[in-house]
Amino acid sequence: PYIESPEQVRDLVGAVKFRPLKGRRLDSFLQGDSDLEPALLKYLESKNQKHILLINIESQPALDQLEAILSVPGLDGVLIGPHDLSCSLGIPEQYDHPEFQSAIKTIIQTARSKGLIAGNHFCEDVNLHTKWAKFGENLIIRSNDLYLFSRALKQELNTMKHDLGDSLTTDDTHEDLVI
Repeated sequence: PYIESPEQVRDLVGAVKFRPLKGRRLDSFLQGDSDLEPALLKYLESKNQKHILLINIESQPALDQLEAILSVPGLDGVLIGPHDLSCSLGIPEQYDHPEFQSAIKTIIQTARSKGLIAGNHFCEDVNLHTKWAKFGENLIIRSNDLYLFSRALKQELNTMKHDLGDSLTTDDTHEDLVI
């Protein structure tokens, strides 16, 4: 989920790592104001042991609180949203911009220094994935099924248009054919 504060992360830790506990009891425990009975703590840890909590860092406000956000106990890792982050920084889609690269490096290295997973959730440029891996990124989501399907379909349609002399866009005899 999109995160901008440590409080949001704490709430997610409660939802992901301590289900079904909720309400005041959970809040008090997460804030360090109370302890849980050993049997309850053991139960919750066992019940939720396979759950992983990854948050998205995609904004300047999140960068401003990065240290505190990534210090919340129970967090497993961070995914960077390259597009949204570049827009938040005022440099939309300028992934090679020094300010953007600095932000990426800071997020990755801060996460890794805390023993957290660090990655991003999709960038078209394979060279950027390589660069970010050199910064320490250890979760690379290279693509997704929708993008791959769309790209393949677009290539096939362009091949058809080319093979037909691109006549489908100018010849009225093919009005019922949509490409």
